[in-house]
Amino acid sequence: MSNLLFIFLMPKSPDQSPLPSFIFLLLMIVVIYFFMIRPQMKRQKELKTYRESLQKGDKVITTGGIYGKVTDIKETTVTVEIADKVLIRIDKSAILKDNTDLEPQKR
Repeated sequence: MSNLLFIFLMPKSPDQSPLPSFIFLLLMIVVIYFFMIRPQMKRQKELKTYRESLQKGDKVITTGGIYGKVTDIKETTVTVEIADKVLIRIDKSAILKDNTDLEPQKR
């Protein structure tokens, strides 16, 4: 990878300016930022906001793929009912999303 960048940054001839190569490199960094880094930061912010706004009765999906309903919320943990009278306590960071917008799967 560093060899590829070195080739782009090298002037083509001794009398040619390296400015176009620097502009190309800067453009690549800007494109990577707007198409990869910025959307990921936005998703992380939305997920953090969602986790902070959890309420009792919300339907959630955990990172392990467990579907359940929130029954109790503490500072860093959430108690989720996954079946009748089956409760599990998980860390808030293990909550991925709300599943109320998901359609039931047809079998």
